[in-house]
Amino acid sequence: MANCAIVGINWGDEGKGRMVDYLTAQYDVVVRYQGGGNAGHTVINDMGKFALHLLPSGIFRPGVMNILGNGVALDCENLVEEIETIRSAGVSISPENLMVSGRASLLLPWHRELDALEEARLKDKKYGSTKQGIAPFYSDKYQKKTVQAGELLYPARLKAHLQDLLEWKNLILQKVYGAKGYTMEEMTAWLETYAAQVQPYVADTGRYLRQAQAQGKAILFEGQLGALRDLDYGIYPYTTSSNTIAAYAPVGAGLPTARIDEVVGVVKAYSSCVGEGPFTCEWFGDDAEQLREAGAEYGAKTGRPRRVGPIDLVATRYGVEVQGATNIALTKLDILSYMKEIPVCAAYEIDGEITREFPFPAVLDKARPVTEYLPGWCCDISGVRTWEDMPQAARAYVEYVEQAIGCRIGYVSVGAERESLIVR
Repeated sequence: MANCAIVGINWGDEGKGRMVDYLTAQYDVVVRYQGGGNAGHTVINDMGKFALHLLPSGIFRPGVMNILGNGVALDCENLVEEIETIRSAGVSISPENLMVSGRASLLLPWHRELDALEEARLKDKKYGSTKQGIAPFYSDKYQKKTVQAGELLYPARLKAHLQDLLEWKNLILQKVYGAKGYTMEEMTAWLETYAAQVQPYVADTGRYLRQAQAQGKAILFEGQLGALRDLDYGIYPYTTSSNTIAAYAPVGAGLPTARIDEVVGVVKAYSSCVGEGPFTCEWFGDDAEQLREAGAEYGAKTGRPRRVGPIDLVATRYGVEVQGATNIALTKLDILSYMKEIPVCAAYEIDGEITREFPFPAVLDKARPVTEYLPGWCCDISGVRTWEDMPQAARAYVEYVEQAIGCRIGYVSVGAERESLIVR
C-alpha cells in the first residue's frame, strides 16, 4: 500500500489532526516525525473532542500502531499528561498501539525554563515562542547534549550522562541568565515521576518500521505546524526549530528508506497564525474579530487568539511547492458562509511592484496584500456531504483556489467532525 505524509501548507493550525483522524482508517501505522508539545492537533470524533500535542492522531483508531519518531522533541511531562487525558475518555493506550523511538531525545525541564528566559531577554524582539522548550531542545540536540529515550533502559549510563549535562547546563542558567539551576536530586525525581512512565513505550521503532515496510503495510507520516514554520524554508527566524516539510518525514520517523507516495497538504479556507512574524494578509479590528469568532481561532496549546485574514494564495502556492503536495485538503470552508463576498490575497505589492512569488523572509515586512473578491454563498454548508450538493459559489471558490495554488483539492472540510468532509 502507499505511504502518505500529511503536512501543513501555511503557518500551522490548518486542521491536520482531523485529516489524520479521517485517513487513518486506510493506514496501519501513524508516525509523528518532528516537533514536540508546542502545537496542537484538534480531533473531534465519536469519542469526543481532543487537543493532541504529542500523541499521533491515529491513537483513536483500533489496530493502528502509533509511533513517536527520532525527530520528535520528547516531552515526557506533556506526553504522560496527554496519555492520562485520552485514557480517561475511554481510549486504550499501551505499548500495543504506542511506541517511542529509543533515538528520540528527551526535552528536559531546563529546556522549558531556558525558552522562557530567552524570550524575556529578547523583550520586543521575541520570536513568539510557546515557551515549551523547543528551540533550546533542538539546539542541545545538534550540540549532542541531550539524553536519548533509549538511555532510560540503561540507568547507570543515564545517571552519568545526566550528571555531565547538568554541570554544563547550570553554567548557562546561572552565568548567562542568573537563574538558580538544577540539582541531580531534582532531575532524578523528574525522571522517576515522568520519564519512568514513558520507559515502557521505548522501543527500536526503526526495526519495527522496516518490518512494516517489508510486509507492505501502509504508513502515514504526521507533520506538525506548516511549511512557513520550517526552520530552513519558513519565515526565519519566526519558525519552529525543526523541519516541518514532508521530505524530512522518512528521516524524522526513523525509516530513511521510505518512499512517500502521496503528500496531503492541509490548507485552511482562510488564513490563521499563532505567534510572531510577518503575516501579510492579516486583518485587524472588527473584520478580524468576526472571522476569529466564527472559526474559533484560538491556539490548541496556548489558548492564544490566532491572527487571522483571508486565504493567502502567494504563501499557499509556496507551501505547496516546498511540501511537494500531491493533494490538498481545504478545511473550514463552512466558516466563510457568513460573508457576502469572499476576499483572497491574490498577490503581494513590494516597493510598488506586484508579485505572486513568495519573497525572501527579510523582504516580507514590506509586502502588502493585493486583494481580490469572489461571490459568497451566504448559506450554511456544514451539512453538505457531496460536491454536487455544494452551492455553486462555494464550488467556484474551491476551484479558484485550486487553480491559483497549482494543486488538486481532493478533500473539502465543512466541519470539525470526522464525517464533515467532502471527497472530490
